[in-house]
Amino acid sequence: MPCLVLAQVKISGTVTDKTTREPLPFASVVLFRSADSASVSGVLTDEKGAYLFERVVPGKYFLQAQFIGYKVLKQDVLIPESGKDQVAPVLQLEADARLLDAVNVAGERQTMEQKIDRQVYRADKFLNSSGGTAVDVLRNMPSVSVNAEGVMMLRGSTGFLVLLNGRPVSADPMTVLSQLPANSIENIEVITAPSASFDPDGKSGIINITTKAAAPDSQSFSASVQGGLPSVRRFDNLNAPLRFGADVTYGLFTDKWEVSASVGFLRNDMSGRRVGDVHTTINQVYTSFPSDGERSFIRYNYTGRAAVTYRPDKKNALTAGFYTGYRSQSRRADIVYNNTKTDLNTGDVIGRINYFNTNIAKKTGRVTLGNLDFSHTFNNRSVVTLSGLTEWADIDGLTTNYNLEEPGRKVILQGSLNPGENPLRAYRLRADYVLNLGKGKLETGYQYRNQVQNGDFQYLELDVPRNIFLIVPAFSSTTRAVNRIHSVYSQYNGKAGRFTYNGGLRYEYAFRSFRPGEEAAAILNLNNLFPVANLQYEVDPSFTVKAAYSKRVQRSTNNELNPFPEREHSETLESGDPHILPEFIGLMELGISKTFDNGTFFANVYRQRIKNVVNRVNSIYSDTILNRIYTNAGIAFSNGLEAGTTLDLTKSWKLYAGGNLYHYKINGTLFNNEVKVNSAGWVYLINANTTVALSPTWQLQGSVNYLSKRVTAQGEDSRFVTPHLSLRKTFLKGRLAALLQWQNVDMGLFGTNQQRITTWGKDFFTTTNYIHETDIFLLNLSFNINQSAKKGKLPASEFGEREF
Repeated sequence: MPCLVLAQVKISGTVTDKTTREPLPFASVVLFRSADSASVSGVLTDEKGAYLFERVVPGKYFLQAQFIGYKVLKQDVLIPESGKDQVAPVLQLEADARLLDAVNVAGERQTMEQKIDRQVYRADKFLNSSGGTAVDVLRNMPSVSVNAEGVMMLRGSTGFLVLLNGRPVSADPMTVLSQLPANSIENIEVITAPSASFDPDGKSGIINITTKAAAPDSQSFSASVQGGLPSVRRFDNLNAPLRFGADVTYGLFTDKWEVSASVGFLRNDMSGRRVGDVHTTINQVYTSFPSDGERSFIRYNYTGRAAVTYRPDKKNALTAGFYTGYRSQSRRADIVYNNTKTDLNTGDVIGRINYFNTNIAKKTGRVTLGNLDFSHTFNNRSVVTLSGLTEWADIDGLTTNYNLEEPGRKVILQGSLNPGENPLRAYRLRADYVLNLGKGKLETGYQYRNQVQNGDFQYLELDVPRNIFLIVPAFSSTTRAVNRIHSVYSQYNGKAGRFTYNGGLRYEYAFRSFRPGEEAAAILNLNNLFPVANLQYEVDPSFTVKAAYSKRVQRSTNNELNPFPEREHSETLESGDPHILPEFIGLMELGISKTFDNGTFFANVYRQRIKNVVNRVNSIYSDTILNRIYTNAGIAFSNGLEAGTTLDLTKSWKLYAGGNLYHYKINGTLFNNEVKVNSAGWVYLINANTTVALSPTWQLQGSVNYLSKRVTAQGEDSRFVTPHLSLRKTFLKGRLAALLQWQNVDMGLFGTNQQRITTWGKDFFTTTNYIHETDIFLLNLSFNINQSAKKGKLPASEFGEREF
């Protein structure tokens, strides 16, 4: 008698949050027989909320899904005898209302989450950033540091690409991040080995910011206001710093329409002081000019964003977006210099003068852009997306520099003006196609980027006797910069058993033309391949290991290309090099991640090789002026370890800590092989906070950001530390929150918020201690209705703010 063999099929599906429709990784899904409720098999969902049952015989079954903080859900499944694989309906879990009031005890999302190519951080876990900007959130990431000059580094590098809700932002990262309100941010994603579908820009990787929006079938509204208390210490600055701001976000989500809009304003001045010393030697004449005085900032910005998405059906979506932003920063340096000249042959003092220098560098930038995107889903579930973006930017600057007789400060000894205009026009066109292929997805696409920037820079010197400014032709000119990039890519993402992987290749043809004045344009044509590969293995549902490789590029900004000098300070001229080469970076990375009952842990080891590394270096221009230039300085290597952990020490006490330890080495030459560069050293940074729930409505958080001493191409930067304390009180079941922040805690004890930057070279030495304001007190009030974790689709500056 023949044996009857039943067909065996697969059952697949996904588990999501019913409200946000976000996937729920590591949710439990069990398959039961309907006849006797016997368990057949059980699995955990992957990082995308997907699950799979194999070798299931025909019959009647039901699925049971559960996840901490959610209600248990059951779903019937019928496997027909036809033997076809089944895709179960999406299992949408509903949050358990009984656990909402105990969110600090059970069901709370962790501060960070590790994925195959990135780490994801919850922005609302960092109370010290509330009311601030994205910069204040990012300074808490394990491998992100911000120094006393406001320069942000990822894994020790200033080169990184910023995405806003997955959209590339070619603007200067600090300009973009310093405009975006922290209260509008849901998650920060640090992507160190991005797939080929991303632009390869940024030598240390990508920072993707996802913003908040309404949940499906709802509206949302959030608003916050912030004010600063009077300064504890003003350093005898000319103006008292002002600190206040407000932001509002609105969202609407229906079956066919999604609307997002936000506006924000922030005034965030900073008082401070600068103490420096410079020595130069020219023709056996030693010149020393130590300095001391005010260094303060008046800075404010406002932004407005709006986006509308229309979905006429499940297969098509059209999105239109608009962005406008304005930023102003005025840096005042009122410094007293004591200039002494000594003849080294005789030891005699041959000149001495004291003078007061007032230097104000003001930059303003207005950026306006619009974008239009269309996506279509075919019957085979493949998706094509077409997108375009255009941008207009007006970027202006004016540096005013006067040397006055000291004391008295009434007689003008010297004066100069550096006005500059740098308007920009740019656009980007892109087409992407995603196809389900085998057990994964194949992505491919084409992109064209075009950017044109015409600058007009003048240098005017004061004719003191006639009290008029005369243009200096040697330092004045126009510039024209053109960048065009064609790129195509292909990327495959898949999963096989416990392995998750992606691999891809991107080809780029890049054209750069930079014409200074009437001179011939410096032309650069580049053809490059950018491979990327990521592999992750799930040892068990709570422990994974991964490996990655990628190649990236750091393109030069127009500021780095412009050879015409700007008078940054009394003792500094700054200029670029039109022939500077972009940096090319190769990255290898190995990592592990572990989740356990009361926390998470991850660690990554990495190695970067940077070709054509760009440094800002000094040389002597005159006895009292250093020429600061951007130039290629050889090859650099960075080998490091980054790690982070979250721990629930008790039900009411949580700890987050992250850090990065790396060894940086640079080998090369400067100034046509005249100066050899061979610097190396260890650098580490620590970002940590601890939060105590004093009661269901009171939270206290202490945090610290610490950056160790580090070597540079011509010197070293000292350590930099900023501690903070925050006290939060919620009202109206969490809808209203009041937050008192004590930023840059010092009390005269810790040397907080100051950093010494030292450089030296042939016949010169310079050291400057930047001392910024400490013990700042801010009060922030925020109100939220139906705010959710869904990504907003607000557009962001694509090109212009990069040149601010």
